Parts: sequence; C-alpha cells; structure tokens
Amino acid sequence: MTSSCETLEELGWKARFSEQITPEEAIHCHPVRVMAVHRGQIAVTGADGSLSISPYIRGAAPTDDHPTVGDWVLVDNATQEPVRVLTRMNLFKRRSPGDPRKEQMIAANVDRLFIVASCNQDFSVSRLERYLVLAREAGVTPLVVLTKIDLIDHPEEYANQARTIAPDLQVETVNGRDPASVERLASLCGKGETVALLGSSGVGKSTLVNTLRGSDSIATQAIRKHDGTGRHTTTAREMHRLHGGGWLLDTPGMRELQLPDADDGIAEVFDDFILAAENCRFSDCAHGNEPGCSVRAGITDGTLSAERFERWRQLTAEEAIANAPRYKKRSK
Repeated sequence: MTSSCETLEELGWKARFSEQITPEEAIHCHPVRVMAVHRGQIAVTGADGSLSISPYIRGAAPTDDHPTVGDWVLVDNATQEPVRVLTRMNLFKRRSPGDPRKEQMIAANVDRLFIVASCNQDFSVSRLERYLVLAREAGVTPLVVLTKIDLIDHPEEYANQARTIAPDLQVETVNGRDPASVERLASLCGKGETVALLGSSGVGKSTLVNTLRGSDSIATQAIRKHDGTGRHTTTAREMHRLHGGGWLLDTPGMRELQLPDADDGIAEVFDDFILAAENCRFSDCAHGNEPGCSVRAGITDGTLSAERFERWRQLTAEEAIANAPRYKKRSK
C-alpha cells in the first residue's frame, strides 16, 4: 500500500487505459488503482492520493463483478463514487471453492506472475501445473519461486521437478528471509510494473514480500514441525510498493484451485499431448484402448509421461464437466 501521491505511470498506468476514457469522463472523473480489497470497501490510489471507497459500481446490479485488486477504476470527482472499471489487460480468477458455479476474481492488470511453492512435503507438481494453466490463460509470463531452501539440503531436486512441467519454465530457488537470495526477483519488477504472487497457504509469500520490501510489516507465522508447512497469514488481496518502483500484488493462499474456463491454458501447458493426439487414428480418440492411439504409443515408448497424462486427463475432465450445458444452465 501507499499513502503518498504517485503519478499514474508509477502506479502502472498504460496508454491502453487512457484510450478508454471519453472526453466527458475526463472532465468529471479521475482514474484510481485498486490497492487492496476488503470486505465492504476497496482501498484505491491515484495521482491525488489514497482513499477508501465503495466496491459497488454506480448503476451496476448487485450480482455484477466488483473491482478487484490491480483494477483501474474511474471515480466521480464530486462524489468519489466508482463509475466504471476500465477494461483489463488480463484477469486471474478461479471457480469459487464454496460454489463452483461461481467465479472468484483474484487479481487484474498483472505484468508478471510469481508462482510460489515451498521445498517441503507441501510441494506438488500438479498444483504448479494448475497455476501455470492460470498464467497461460491470462497471457502472463510466469516464474516459479521455490522457497525455504534453507531448510533442505538439495533444493535443486525440487527445481528439477518443477522444470519437467515445461522446458521454457523459469524456476528460482530462494531463502525468502535472505535479501541477497531474493534480490534477483526484485530486478524482475521494474518501475510501474506489477508482479502478482500466487501459491498455497504457508509457502512463504508474506515472508518473501517482507524481504523484497525491506520491511516486516506483514504478519507471518512459523511453520508447523510435523509437516513443514506454514500457516495462512494473508487475508486480503493487497499491493505493496518496492523501492525500485514496482508493485508486488500479494494474495491469500489457496489450498484449492479450481480453474475457470481454461481450455487455451490447458492446451498450452499440455501441448505435448495435444500434438500427439493430432496423430491418433480416430479424431474422437479417448486415449484408452483405441487402436492407433498416438498418446498411448508415446507413453509406452517413454516420450510422454504417464503421470502427466493422468493430470491432463483430470483437468480436461474437470473442464468438460464445468462447461456441460446442464452445468451452465444451473449456473445461470
């Protein structure tokens, strides 16, 4: 968060947002960026400073989407009432854990994503794949950050597992409490750029944010001895300023990540299976016992991973169920 006045460019303003504002809106409104989302209000910052405003857009239905952290919102100069949310560069969202028929917004207008995981029993390749699908669907460059390397002897073993997900995936191993260890991450968040942190509860996101900011203002909790995981600390989605002028967008940990409509993201992360499936004898091949199945042939000869195949099949099955006509009808 910030209490001082920032220029719009320092807050992450880009030309694409200026192009959306009509001449009349430019007279009666001013843009602010959502710095944090709390229950019943949002904290925003603009060229004139910071304030808290209602999350309800003027004239919008109660069921409409509200602003999320990272959004740019036009605010009425006289009433400080939010008028509308500017069209986003991108949006991270997931299916609501309480009701998978609904979607929950996570963050908007992100330049880069740090997928944070810890080098302990909580490490999960399948969970990393889900976050990577989310990044690909949003069109944002991801980087996997593996924390808590100070607690293990061979962090590269975890890094190598993460790299099996995609050959071009950048993976960094860090001690989140050591400024020297995380310094290279800070260099990836330049002036006016926004980096979002996503990961499960207790992987060390708050510790990482504190170290990158040179502050201990965000509460953290010690890890549990029996399983090596931390406890959930962050309760609000919030943006934090770095000394170099970039922004870290912290989010609460997510134990469950049910993906929204993510066909394109799944196809990108599992493109090896998509390419293999194109050579199957039958166009509707289910990759079971059908003759001429190129996917099964690839698993047999070792060019494709059986474990990755099961994770791909699970994600595509979830996507098919979520997009089934009956499911969509119930959602409406």
